[in-house]
Amino acid sequence: MNILDTSNTNNYKYTTKHLELHILGGIRTNKLESLRVTISIQKPKQHNVLRQSIDLYNDNQVEKLVRKSAERLEIGTSIVRKVLQELTHELQNYRFLLLDKQAEAYKPYTKELTAKEIAESEEFLRQGNLLERTNKYISESGVIGEDVNRLLMYLIFTSRKTNNPLHCISLGSSGTGKTHLQSSIAALMPEEDIIEVTTLSANALYYFAKTELSHRIIMIEDLDGVQKVLYTIREFASKKWIKKRVVHKDKNGESKTIPLEVQGPVCFAGATTQETIYEDNANRSFLLYIDESQKQDKRIMDYQRLVIAGKVDESLQHTAKSLLQNIQRVLKPIKVINPYAEYLELPQSVFKPRRTNAHYLRFISAITFYKQYQREHKVNKETGEEYIETEIEDIKEANELIIEVLLRKSDTLTGACRNHLENLKTYLKEENTTTFTSSEIRRKLRLKESTLRNYTKQLLLEGYIRYVKAEKGKMYHYEIVDIDEYTNLKAQINKALQDCIDRIKGKE
Repeated sequence: MNILDTSNTNNYKYTTKHLELHILGGIRTNKLESLRVTISIQKPKQHNVLRQSIDLYNDNQVEKLVRKSAERLEIGTSIVRKVLQELTHELQNYRFLLLDKQAEAYKPYTKELTAKEIAESEEFLRQGNLLERTNKYISESGVIGEDVNRLLMYLIFTSRKTNNPLHCISLGSSGTGKTHLQSSIAALMPEEDIIEVTTLSANALYYFAKTELSHRIIMIEDLDGVQKVLYTIREFASKKWIKKRVVHKDKNGESKTIPLEVQGPVCFAGATTQETIYEDNANRSFLLYIDESQKQDKRIMDYQRLVIAGKVDESLQHTAKSLLQNIQRVLKPIKVINPYAEYLELPQSVFKPRRTNAHYLRFISAITFYKQYQREHKVNKETGEEYIETEIEDIKEANELIIEVLLRKSDTLTGACRNHLENLKTYLKEENTTTFTSSEIRRKLRLKESTLRNYTKQLLLEGYIRYVKAEKGKMYHYEIVDIDEYTNLKAQINKALQDCIDRIKGKE
């Protein structure tokens, strides 16, 4: 039996008793309605070679090649025809084999958990202090500092398995570890649920399979790389689906419009240094401001030294990471009902309260969802749908984690400017003074002149600082209008959230 030799991907060889054939350049796998190849035909051990590009599914072309080969090589047409038919059959089967291999290569990876891994994960989820223990394991996996942000992001990523996933944007100066934090938390999710991108073309999202993105996390390293698709991302996040009609030519060459539809829901995560540019996307997301303090700098640099010194237990990190991934795999889709939702109100200071209120309620539901192994599973008698209920404990934990997010949502300053103002307050308290000059702050806080000028301009416009008269010939002096304004705002938000808890307890 003659066998097709495909060991050389650019030169397949098919040899019979009478002929030797080579397929130059291999075969294409994207058009199954044809079998276009470049073929060379010769008698074994002879140098009279016929080369021809041909569609082996086109009978007219094949017959012409049969006659031409028979004449050129001085061989019977029946022999050539039979060999070409055998070759076509072999190439066809090999192409199907290639397609199967491609499908297997692009098939999403799904890890099958062992009985031991399932039992270990479910036991972890059943034990008390779940969020505290989860945060401990996140730390053990190698995430340094960012105690609140890392747990927030972990729960936001967990919400991808619900019908109303949350989204987040990490904000901070260049080089502060925005993308690193995002990637580190994503590494604690099952790899089959993560899609990482550095850039997207304008129509890229529309060409995924219809359900390929459902309940997945789309990780964007920098929002600057996806500016052309920001509107699509916003609509996908809000509507949980995107649709588009494009022009397509049918087999007769006629142009027709066909629909492209991709279903969600999807969890989006991105990082940027430019808060105001992406305001529309930020309104749909949790804004996580990276810790840029000197204490966090020291934590990270100390950890980097330990890594280089070989004093970090990598096996412990791997164990923690594997457990958290497996925990995600055993979480099952289930509806969450919050019987206390009607008593929950946001502080009046929060901007865009409608959208923020939805984020707040969905974050509470995400915590309840994560605790599904600790909740009684109930069934709706009318619909037969299974569900679990939120408890007061979930609301308390959500309030503790979300306070900083609500605080930022209530602030008229950008995150970077707010960080500057708080650093400025700390400096003035340490120096036991109330006034300052630009040159003094630029020198003490190590800021660029242009950066400080922008901060000062925003603080003056918003009324957080004011000019103070200085002696003639001396530089402008400034003072902070209300040094306790941020502390008071935080206390106000805390009180509003606690009032909600008190109302719930009063109704029970």
